[in-house]
Amino acid sequence: MILFVLPLLIILVYSFIERGTYGELIYSFTLENYQRSFDPLYAQTLWRSVYIALVATCICLITGFPLAWYMSLQSESKKKLLLALLIIPFWTNFLVRTYSWIFILRTEGLLNNMLLRIGIIEQPLDILFTETSVLIGLVYTYLPFMVLPIYVSIEKMDNNLFDAARDLGANALKRFTKIMMPLTKPGVISGSILVFVPCLGAYITPDLLGGAKTLMIGNLIQIQFLSARDWPFGSALSLIVMAFVLLLLLVYTKYTNDFKSQPEESNM
Repeated sequence: MILFVLPLLIILVYSFIERGTYGELIYSFTLENYQRSFDPLYAQTLWRSVYIALVATCICLITGFPLAWYMSLQSESKKKLLLALLIIPFWTNFLVRTYSWIFILRTEGLLNNMLLRIGIIEQPLDILFTETSVLIGLVYTYLPFMVLPIYVSIEKMDNNLFDAARDLGANALKRFTKIMMPLTKPGVISGSILVFVPCLGAYITPDLLGGAKTLMIGNLIQIQFLSARDWPFGSALSLIVMAFVLLLLLVYTKYTNDFKSQPEESNM
């Protein structure tokens, strides 16, 4: 507990003090660091980070839900195999996996060479060091965090509900919207938070795949601590991001509590 609270208190104190001319800390109370955080230049970086994290989360949801559904329909042996294939990338160092995308996405990389040979494109695509490459890296990294909670939610469902709905004349769309979606909402929300939060604070993937063109809030915080030596401003930015994440978690907690209380209220 101390190892968690103490660093947080240090960051909190740093966020309210001043930075000296040469990066030294001046213990004088000020709100300037938080005021600077809402400067249009830095606010734009924050909203860009939120936008990229939201898009990455949506892509993970759109691709992860069908994948989780497909996995749940397989036999037990195939389920174990698919789960293993989903987890295997975590056995490799995250930095190595991110570097591998540089060789895939660069103009002379595997993707462009394959598309050129097939004849789909005539000139190499300029993907690396763009928002697109950052999104590809984020989706690749955090897709399992979306698939696993949804897969668990689907596995807990009673298949007799679908049979009963089919007997009552519900078509496939109604069975999906009336049964599948409500029962998998906890898994979808959990997966969305597990993807959105690390995407919002990501700095390795934007730094390597986005270059200097795609600056996210994690990169900005890293720059303040390691390059600019402005620890007070970096601390203020960190706490603002943390407060935003905690707000999301509070909303999620309230929603899940309301969702769990609905069956009890209906039974009453």
